[in-house]
Amino acid sequence: MLDADFFRRWMTATAASVDREAERLTALDSPIGDADHGSNLQRGFTAVTATLEKEAPDTPGAVLTLAGRVLISTVGGASGPLYGTLLRRTGKALGDAAEVSEERFAAALREGVDAVMALGGAAPGDKTMIDSLVPALDALGDGFAAARAAAEEGAVATTPLQARKGRASYLGERSIGHQDPGATSASLLVAGLVEAAGE
Repeated sequence: MLDADFFRRWMTATAASVDREAERLTALDSPIGDADHGSNLQRGFTAVTATLEKEAPDTPGAVLTLAGRVLISTVGGASGPLYGTLLRRTGKALGDAAEVSEERFAAALREGVDAVMALGGAAPGDKTMIDSLVPALDALGDGFAAARAAAEEGAVATTPLQARKGRASYLGERSIGHQDPGATSASLLVAGLVEAAGE
């Protein structure tokens, strides 16, 4: 069973990897975006960990709902609303339970990903964070490590795609040949689950 501590560790692990990878995320964002993806997410997840330390919510749902709210209020561009919606909707779907099973978490995360797709209008193959999140969801039944591998493969697989959503879509064919920064940061979020579980 997964408790509030697990979800706090998930956010802390994600913040640490976003911190480590911020320059790479921004470098990926340079040719096809605003060259601020890494610094934006770094600011957001730093704020998330600081807020969680201060407020210490005591249910999984409350941890994710608060984290989502913080991201929406601190991250500029599209990333804040998208990541914020993902975490808030997942948190809301988890409800007030003190502990949740991995199956319940997977179902809640699917609601979160569906909400992101509705908000951004993106589908798999559009060269967005969805290209990491959907394969991760599909693999989650086989455990967190399988989800991490699927998310990382999904991110790399965006390289030959032409962007159909988001800022990169303005470039048309020039977006081909660049790995999507959003799919890459989404794979870091999924990878954080493995660390949180101590696997």
